[in-house]
Amino acid sequence: MIVGIPKEVKDSESRVAATPEGVRELVHGGHRVVIEATAGLGSAIADADYEAAGGEVLADADEVFAEAEMIVKVKEPQAHEFGRFREGQVLFTFLHLAADERLTRFLVERNVTSVAYETVQTPDRRLPLLAPMSEIAGRMSPHVGATYLERPRGGRGVLMGGASGVTPARVIVLGAGMAGTNAAWIAAGMEADVTIVDKSVERLRFVDQIWRGRIQTAASSGLAIERLVVGADLVIGAVLVPGAKAPHLVTEHMVKQMQPGSVLVDISIDQGGCFETSHMTTHSNPVFEKHGVVHYCVGNMPGAVPRTSTYALTNATIPYVLTVANAGLEEAIRADPALARGVNVIRGQVTNLGVAEAHDMPLVELGTLITGLD
Repeated sequence: MIVGIPKEVKDSESRVAATPEGVRELVHGGHRVVIEATAGLGSAIADADYEAAGGEVLADADEVFAEAEMIVKVKEPQAHEFGRFREGQVLFTFLHLAADERLTRFLVERNVTSVAYETVQTPDRRLPLLAPMSEIAGRMSPHVGATYLERPRGGRGVLMGGASGVTPARVIVLGAGMAGTNAAWIAAGMEADVTIVDKSVERLRFVDQIWRGRIQTAASSGLAIERLVVGADLVIGAVLVPGAKAPHLVTEHMVKQMQPGSVLVDISIDQGGCFETSHMTTHSNPVFEKHGVVHYCVGNMPGAVPRTSTYALTNATIPYVLTVANAGLEEAIRADPALARGVNVIRGQVTNLGVAEAHDMPLVELGTLITGLD
């Protein structure tokens, strides 16, 4: 198979979909890998590194898309990339289609077979391709929050760890999944006063067992969230419903009650955000103020640390990419139910329930399109 790695074009996105090590694995598997020139520079990977691994560096994105049977990216296609796709091409990337109706309808109309990293899900409900980026975004979020709590950045002027005789920042983390637990652990390491909220008592019990009260836990309810949020210095939203839009756990009414200069960091913004007042921002313009509260809603947080993120992502994705390249997508999803759950659009049909519901589009069960699925 011919696998194409184009340069990422989203604002301030410096990750790349494969490292030279990943390219070498594909080449050794008998596949041809074409990479857009300078695609890896933001992650400190030179074109020569890809060539040494057996990849072919092409001059521009148009050449890569024209050659490739499968396009492997990091972020969802941007509008000016749409024209490069052709019918029947396979796209494997983060898609977050429930939050992007325009992209969803384009992929359906162009008949681009679309596999989303974030909905590849194992039988035990793990999300192996989302996990590394969730881990990184979670670990970044307390640092981001601490920065914007500084007065010159618009915040309340609160130090995360406080000082002798002065109470630390009050940090609330919504969601005890991969992103949320990492956010809570880093915030606790910064000596903040941390509470993590989740609807799963089992997840909260796990946090208690590890931290033994150093991180407080709270069962999720509307009233509990309101009480915690209005008194917080920093709220980190890390809520995920795989494939679907994130629920608005923090309402505009709650935001209005928060202290001026408090900070909201919405990790869930790729899926629409879990704060009602959120809208997508970029690394070049990362924050806005609403009701006196600073909102950080960058949709590609890990793009700020591309060297780390590129290697973490490739470690997770390349085995799946190699499986698809070796067997073809249909045979690969017959063999792997986790990969099958990653298919969002195929043969011009939406096959993910969350995406279909978000845009009021027909849902077609994957098993009716691909024979031999369990």
